[in-house]
Amino acid sequence: MHGIHTIDTGFGRPSFDAAYLVVERGRGAFIDSGTTHSLPRFLEALDAAGIEPADVDWVILTHVHLDHAGGAGSLMQHLPNAKLAVHPRGARHMIDPSALIAGAAGVYGEDIVRRDYGDIVPVPADRVVEAHDGLAIDLAGRALLCLDTPGHARHHIAIHDERANAFFTGDIFGLSYRELDSSGGAFIIPTTSPVQFEPEAAHASIARMLGYEPEAMYLTHYGRVTEVARLAADLHEQIDAMVAIAQRHATAPDREERIAQEFADLYVSRAQRQGVTLPAADIAKLLAIDIRLNAQGVVVWLDRGTR
Repeated sequence: MHGIHTIDTGFGRPSFDAAYLVVERGRGAFIDSGTTHSLPRFLEALDAAGIEPADVDWVILTHVHLDHAGGAGSLMQHLPNAKLAVHPRGARHMIDPSALIAGAAGVYGEDIVRRDYGDIVPVPADRVVEAHDGLAIDLAGRALLCLDTPGHARHHIAIHDERANAFFTGDIFGLSYRELDSSGGAFIIPTTSPVQFEPEAAHASIARMLGYEPEAMYLTHYGRVTEVARLAADLHEQIDAMVAIAQRHATAPDREERIAQEFADLYVSRAQRQGVTLPAADIAKLLAIDIRLNAQGVVVWLDRGTR
């Protein structure tokens, strides 16, 4: 729709991690880059859309977590005319990704980073544009507006597509897997993965996006969702519930384990109330990675002393 092509980056499992190609009058912009392993899929997407690598003007990163941005350097090597737009806090990590790689290795382990993300290539500084709040990117006359949207990460932007009246949300508008769609519509949960979860900022960013009255949100995890107002209300409720769970277990020696279990119970019960018919164990299994990362993220938030 509206010249927006969804790319399954191949990260994790099918229909887990998306990027997007926006095409307007023969010019293209990628939203997020997947991992280095994703490169063939991006080139295939160009071919399917009927444009050449030289026709791509922009790669716009929602944030620099490696499932969104790890492949940016490799992708840019194939796009001779493209600039890369990224939050000012993330720009230096695209130019010199060493700290980014070290940070990911600290969370996931060096072997997993190497296996899952491949070689992370720097982007030349003269090709990087800092996407400050309010930066309007012109794609062949189509306005793509970058908004500073912290809460999941302090280097996060969401991109409002005026033509489609939709946002490319990265992770600030949660995650919604198509396997959990039901008669009640899409099921959504927040993503609070390490290390910069901030609940008040997340609430504010969601509210800010709703102020544009978007018709749809294009999530990284995964794909296009509508019923935006309902999903936003679900996110607000769950952020508050997750914060309450984290605070209840803040001093427990096994707090991360306890928080993760309560997160699992929260998500499963909400999914079932919405009409998801999968067995509880299958819902928890599908969300297992996200439950673990969300628990880790709120523990980091607790340790920062933020309330």
